[in-house]
Amino acid sequence: MNSSPLQLDIRKVVSMVETTRTEIGRPVDGLRRKVATGVVMRNPYAGAYVEDLDALVELGAALGQTLIDEAITVLGCPVEEVQGYGKAAVVGTNGEIEHAAALIHPKFGAPIRAVLGRGPAIIPSTKLLGGPGTRIVAPITNCSDIWVFDDMDAIAFSIDDAPRPDEILVVLALSVGGRPLHRIGK
Repeated sequence: MNSSPLQLDIRKVVSMVETTRTEIGRPVDGLRRKVATGVVMRNPYAGAYVEDLDALVELGAALGQTLIDEAITVLGCPVEEVQGYGKAAVVGTNGEIEHAAALIHPKFGAPIRAVLGRGPAIIPSTKLLGGPGTRIVAPITNCSDIWVFDDMDAIAFSIDDAPRPDEILVVLALSVGGRPLHRIGK
C-alpha cells in the first residue's frame, strides 16, 4: 500500500440547525436544539477493493475534528451545553460500507470527545450505501450515559447532490436539552 497518508478532499460542508420552541401547542422549556453537520468528501477507494483500510481509519480523526469544529460553530451555544451526539455516513455507489466503518469508528470520536470535554459513551451510528439525496438518520444518545432516555433522539439529513458515486457523506449530530417535552425519565 502507498505509504503516503491520505488527505481529506472535501467538496462541501453543510449544516442544519433545528430548534424546537413549541410541541403540540405547548411551549418548550429551555433550549431544545439539534445540529447535523455533513462533510461531502472524495472516497479515495471508490471503484476498487482495497484490503488495508488503515489510511481511512487515520483519516477518520481529521474528519472528526473537521466535523466537531464546524458543528460547534453553527450550534450557537457553549460547547458545555451539548448533551447528546451521534454520527452517520452514506457511501456513494462506487464505494462500500466498510469505507464508512473505517472512517467513523476507530479514531473519529477522539477529537469530538476532546472538544466536548467528555463522552465515555459510544457515539451511536448508522451507515448505508446510496446516491445523491439519500436521507440518513443519525441516532443521538447522551455523551456520558447511553441510558439517559431523555436524550435518546435522532435527526434526518440529506444533501441533494451528495454523495456522488465516488464520494462519502459523513454526518455528526449534536443535541442540547434532549427531546422537547421529555418525560419518561431514566
